[in-house]
Amino acid sequence: MDSIQDKLKNMISVERYNHSIGVQETAIKLADRYGANSNKASIAGLVHDCAKGLNHDEMLKAAKKYGIEVNDVTKSQPGLLHGPVGSCMARELFSINDEEVLHAIWYHTTGCRDMSLLDKIIYIADYIEPSRDFKGVDKLRAAAFQDIDRAVLLALDNTIKFVIEKNQLLDLLTIEARNFMLVNH
Repeated sequence: MDSIQDKLKNMISVERYNHSIGVQETAIKLADRYGANSNKASIAGLVHDCAKGLNHDEMLKAAKKYGIEVNDVTKSQPGLLHGPVGSCMARELFSINDEEVLHAIWYHTTGCRDMSLLDKIIYIADYIEPSRDFKGVDKLRAAAFQDIDRAVLLALDNTIKFVIEKNQLLDLLTIEARNFMLVNH
């Protein structure tokens, strides 16, 4: 884990690194709460934003390099690619080969239909880690430790409202994640 931390420190800003530590610690607590693998949660939480140091052009080039589909949404908002690109970078640069960890990193921003428990843990840990400060975050923090499905649904709703208020394109994965959660939980 130390070698991952050392490498990560050189890839992202100090603020992003501190955020990543917060996500890692929150993910471990959530994993413990819900009986998930805390080691997987720790690794995914730490590395989830490893691609955040790339600018938009670099992100698009990396997506092409890794064969990641770039659609109208990600072309207009390349930052959404940091999950998929980060997942590929985690495999390549950190030798992380656990598919469940890589999947959680890939979808930590958008969510996806039929999210695994680890997917939900990383998604919500990213949303509620201690440095996050937005209206309603305390309600989300409490919900995350009471009912993770409810918390993920609340977070998806918040994200969709936020994107609409900013007049940006909605990623279809987020809509699919929300619809799946509503129908199946």
